[in-house]
Amino acid sequence: MSLLRELRYPTVTELESSARALAARRPALCAFRQIGVSRAGRPLQLLSVGHAPRAVLVVAGAHANEPTGGSTLLAVAERVLDERELRTGTSWHFLLCADPDGASLHVTPAPRTLFDYHLGFFRPAGPEQPEWSPSVLPPDRLPPETRALTRVIDELRPYLQVTLHGTDLGGSWVQLTKDVPGLAEPFAKSAAELNIPVETSASDAAGWRASGPGVRVMPDLGPDTAHPRVPDDARHSTWYRAHRHGGLTAVVEVPMWASDLVDDPAPHPAPEAALGELARRLRRDACQVERILTEALPRLPGAEGPLLRATRWALDLVPGLAADWARGTPPDTTVAYLGSVEAFGRRLPLRAAAMLLRVLREADDRAAPRLEDLVATWSGSFAERFRARWVPLENQVEHQARTVVTAALHARDHVT
Repeated sequence: MSLLRELRYPTVTELESSARALAARRPALCAFRQIGVSRAGRPLQLLSVGHAPRAVLVVAGAHANEPTGGSTLLAVAERVLDERELRTGTSWHFLLCADPDGASLHVTPAPRTLFDYHLGFFRPAGPEQPEWSPSVLPPDRLPPETRALTRVIDELRPYLQVTLHGTDLGGSWVQLTKDVPGLAEPFAKSAAELNIPVETSASDAAGWRASGPGVRVMPDLGPDTAHPRVPDDARHSTWYRAHRHGGLTAVVEVPMWASDLVDDPAPHPAPEAALGELARRLRRDACQVERILTEALPRLPGAEGPLLRATRWALDLVPGLAADWARGTPPDTTVAYLGSVEAFGRRLPLRAAAMLLRVLREADDRAAPRLEDLVATWSGSFAERFRARWVPLENQVEHQARTVVTAALHARDHVT
């Protein structure tokens, strides 16, 4: 496909154009329709392939800063069209972008470095994220993107929903709302063939049961979770909507830059001391961003926009997260787990700084050069500390696409 050969991440407009072309190529098999609109009036588009009642729903673009999923969605759709056995007894449905408003604000289609990536960074505040908003908002306040997604899930009743996620720097891993036996082995094999590390102890899944290396099954959450002070609950996200119809969700993560530090199963020699130091670093970095925000805010004109809301949301997560890290023995003491925690601790204030920098640049504020130096320094030290290496886009897409298809085939045999 031409988009993949260009070695950049396609825009939502390009995704729509390619999806329409696929549908036109096989009109008897395909349908293309609008299932809703975003808060800003942008269309939410669904490509469907096949007519069987048993359905797989693939969702791209839930997080604006995780761009691999759009290319993966097109690659899987092409494969489904080309391989009849994938359509036998199964219809496939592809939500091109769950958050087109967010995608319009994340503007790094071909980043060369982590600094390039962060210069165009945007990830909306939690209540504005389509998949995550039900975990932090009451039902009557959900954004239209979330309502459109849940309507499609209820209409299709998929035995499997696959949502395509990613990370800036780290490894690949899968979150499951129910186990999919047999998935872990081909997932790990694919990652090894494409030189992508498997994130064996992602901090997001601390304490979750491992179905295999890099494949974690979400537990019933409660007060003993690793991050009890973080204000959300995955059971209320759209990931669990498929459970109403007997299905499950697989969240497939793939990195843009790889780090082998998240694939080391050796025991960490001093996990409690390390977590304490990471908590202190997180607070210190966040305070630097807070000080610049507080200084500049009186000079910024107009009402707060999505970039400032997202900046505040990220900074507001820091106190609870740092307290959770500092409270005692972690649920996982491997080098991989502490590496994942450190990566997240570097990532959160860096993202807040990057989004604030965009606001300050737009306002031509005098604090912008100082904040740009901070974003550049943090981006460089993040890459250096984790020995970041770029994962070729075609490998990102191939690994994620293989995992989608493998999950669909294995779940079909185990979900009634």
